[in-house]
Parts: sequence; C-alpha cells; structure tokens
Amino acid sequence: MNWTTPPGLKSQLARLWERGDILRAVLESGTLFPLRLTLKGPNSAELTDYFEAVRAWAHELAAMPQIRIEWREVRHRVQGLQRLPDQVWVDTPEGALALLAKGRDAGRFKKLADSARANLPALLPWLARRPLQALELADCWHQLLSIVQWMCAHPRPGIYLRQADIPGVHSKFIEAHRAVLSELFDLTLAPEAIDVNKTGTSQFPARYGFLEKPALVRFRVLDERIALLPGVSYPDISLDADSFARLIIPCRHVFITENETNFLAFPPVKDAIAIFGKGYGWDALARAHRLKGCAIHYWGDIDTHGFAILDQLRVHFDHVSSFLMDRATLHEHEMHWGTEMDQALHDLPRLTAQERSLYDELRDNRIKKNLRLEQERVGFGWVTAGLQRLQAYAA
Repeated sequence: MNWTTPPGLKSQLARLWERGDILRAVLESGTLFPLRLTLKGPNSAELTDYFEAVRAWAHELAAMPQIRIEWREVRHRVQGLQRLPDQVWVDTPEGALALLAKGRDAGRFKKLADSARANLPALLPWLARRPLQALELADCWHQLLSIVQWMCAHPRPGIYLRQADIPGVHSKFIEAHRAVLSELFDLTLAPEAIDVNKTGTSQFPARYGFLEKPALVRFRVLDERIALLPGVSYPDISLDADSFARLIIPCRHVFITENETNFLAFPPVKDAIAIFGKGYGWDALARAHRLKGCAIHYWGDIDTHGFAILDQLRVHFDHVSSFLMDRATLHEHEMHWGTEMDQALHDLPRLTAQERSLYDELRDNRIKKNLRLEQERVGFGWVTAGLQRLQAYAA
C-alpha cells in the first residue's frame, strides 16, 4: 500500500523549501499558493480488501493541521457510501511554514526583504532569486546593504578596498563576500559604473573601479656587465608592470621560464635577462613594448599546456621562439616523463610547424597517454648545451 501519508506530504513541502519556492512565495504573493499536493490513495480493490486501513488513513490525513482536503464519495458494497480524500491543498505560505516549523526562518527573511524594500528596492529580485542564500547572510545583511549604499554614493571610487571607509565594515569582510556583492552591485549600480568585461571574483576590483594590487614582473640579470644596481651582480628584481615597462635594460635576449628554480639557477648569458613567467597571465609583461626589439625565448613544460602558454605569449610578442621544447629534449629525458592530468585540446594557431606537430602528438596521445616532461626535469648539462647552441647561432 503506497498511499500518501502526512510525512509524505511534508516531504513534498520540504523539497519546495529547499528550492526556495516557499520563501519566494512569501515575497511574491500569489506565485505558489494555494498549493495542491500530490496525493496517492487506495484503488477500488484496496478499498475492499483493506477497508479499516483505508479509514485509518483518511482519518490520519483529516487530522493533519494546515491542510485542506477535498473529498470524493465512493460506494462500498458492504459499508455503503464512504468519503475519501481526493485532493490535498495548502492554501497559504503560512500554513506550509507551520507544517515545516520554518516560521522563524520566514520571519527573518521578511525582515531582510523589508530592509531592502525600504533602502534598496532594486535588491528585491535578488532576494526572490536566492532566498535561502539570503537567509544564510541574515546576520550580515545590514553590512551588505551598507556597502551597496556606499557604492551607489561612490561609483568607481578609484581607491583600494582597504581605503573604503564604511561604518561597521572592514575590507576583509568585502573580500570575503565579493561573489554576493558582485550580484548586488550589478543590480544597483548604473551601467557606466560597471566594467562588464571584467568577470569573476578575481577581477572584482577592476569591475567596480577599485585600485588593484599591481602586477609584478620578476627578472634576473644574466650578464654581470648589465649594471642595474651599483655593486650587485646578477640581481633578482621585482617591479610593478608599469615600472618594468619604463626600465631601460641594455639586453638583446630575454629568457622566460615557468619554474622558479630554473629561473634562479639559469646560467649566465651575454646580453640577457631571465623573466619568471606567470603561466597564461601575460598582460603585465605585454606593457613592455621595448621587448619587441629583443630576441625572446620561452622555456615551458613539454606538454599541451606548455604549448598553449607559448601560443598565448605570441599574442603579445609574435617573434617568441621556444627553448628546449622539442622532440630531442623530450626523448633524451624519457626516464623523467610524467603525466599531465588535464590536457589542452584546442587548436593553437601561433605554433610553428615543428611545435604544432609535437603538440598534436601530445594531445592525441600518440607517444604516450597524457605525456608530460616538466622543465625542471631537464638536465642542467642539456640546458647549458642548448644555450651554447643558441649563442653560436646568434653569433
């Protein structure tokens, strides 16, 4: 007997609660209630075979508070005319909340909505879309509203988050709630106050006009004759991107490597510097237009992402050449082969014919499945020999 019981009816309501539908109905009257619940009752054979159980089932439903039952009449061959539940309704959100013991939560949600309605009515659609998340934020809702109000008064403020002077709010709170604040800002700020090209929490400052932590370029001088700092040979220097772009370095070769140990151990090279790369993030380096007059050599892992990073670097410097990212290096270090867990599979239009051929073999798993040779596993003698060949060719 798979008849709908009072716990089953509550389960139906609980699912609606978990989807936010009941709280949404509190905010937007007439959207869900009166609500008809699914009711499965006895068929005619069960009515005959389990008459007492059917009567107990009907009595149990009738005794359930906050529901309205519509009855149907059936004629039993022994007991005569009987009334059985035909439809079950919950007429109001309050009735559903009482059945679920969620009245207190609904009261808190109403206060959040009242506060938004009085101060920032543009946020009401967000409350309707994310009512359960709003409940989770109830204890800090006042601070969130204060931040949104401050932003409306100071669009694109041009300061660091740390400098935002909002009573009762500190910058760590803003940073911890960037995701929800982004949604609230997008609803309340004027379109011109939002840079829609900046997306994701990492670009939160740029999207809304805060100053960002400056991007740094870290480089080492590889020729002691390049005297950037008096009395210091082969200095390891970090500069913000704008300062690096303005710095005049008398070099002819630039080596970019992704591994910090390789960067630190890179051997001396005449007229050269080494730059510690940052994967796919080349925007900071791209500002240094003078590098277009240098020979740039990129040394990355021999795997699909290594070639994808090389391809992206050539968006900014199309004359970049790869260094030790060839078949000879790969096969010379077979004992050090590893596994690339998540391969890049898209086409890379900026690779040379030789690079593209090796990339295709890697992404198609023709040599070995998910093959990877990390640059730090390349022997140092092999690196030195590669530099000597490069210098001989340049000469």
